[in-house]
Amino acid sequence: MNFDKIFVLGAGAIGSVYGAFLSKRNDVALIGNKAHVKTVNSKGLAISGDINETFHLTADTEIHEIPEKTLVVLTTKAYDLAKTVKKTKNMLKKDTVILVLQNGLGNEEIVKRAVGDQARILRGVTTIAAEFFEPGKIRFWNGETTIEHNEVAEKIAKIFNECTLKTRLSNDIKKEVWNKIIVNCVANPLSAIFHIRNHEIVVDSLKTVRHKIVKECVEVGEAEGVAFPNHLEERVDDKIYTYTNFSSMYQDIVKGKRTEIDFLNGKVVELGKKHHITTPVSEMLVSLIKFMEEKHGIPRKN
Repeated sequence: MNFDKIFVLGAGAIGSVYGAFLSKRNDVALIGNKAHVKTVNSKGLAISGDINETFHLTADTEIHEIPEKTLVVLTTKAYDLAKTVKKTKNMLKKDTVILVLQNGLGNEEIVKRAVGDQARILRGVTTIAAEFFEPGKIRFWNGETTIEHNEVAEKIAKIFNECTLKTRLSNDIKKEVWNKIIVNCVANPLSAIFHIRNHEIVVDSLKTVRHKIVKECVEVGEAEGVAFPNHLEERVDDKIYTYTNFSSMYQDIVKGKRTEIDFLNGKVVELGKKHHITTPVSEMLVSLIKFMEEKHGIPRKN
């Protein structure tokens, strides 16, 4: 399958990076907020960091029509998934493919419930990092995209790799998702609470907290049927230490936006209760982040 059209639905920091790279060789449209769309259409999309380039591509605030042979790269916030996807349901074609790339657990199930059998749903994860503090401008740190392995994913991986988006396929996407969420559960809330970059949380004074978060995630993940390597705490520390960006949760807090805490540490707490596993550190972090949202006047409902 080849794709005649690619929509990046939810073009914030990460989505804008994907749209920019994919526009090198594909017909791409970014779907984002009004200010970002206006700037991209008038001045282009400026990506700095691991590359420094301005991309000129189409942007809009919504999808008006989905043609046949369309790929939708879904990078909207996890809490907006159902509402966003439902808007496109009547436009979807049988050959439409939706690649779910958000942080968090259970996102693909939300999309499947929203669209039924109207489209093909694939799960992916990304280690690309990005910051988005000004419309039309994104700071970018390179990373890797991982997609669940099937014949459609092979085509997507080929398209991504041709556009220098390093992509691989996995026969165990559930494990990939859990490995990513553990990193997010450590880095996102701690960096948001202390208003620091991700790598700054990897200090001895926070070691006990970091490692307890990992242990809670691993215990819940194992109850969900996921196998993890030994000494994962140190591996997570090593990975986070390489991330010099501000986390998405930090960016949400400073921009007055709702965070994805319910789909990260909150989901670990939820699944822990399901398996009768206590997760006190994760519960505390959820409470602290929700308190920060309240203090910043951030509404929990859309």
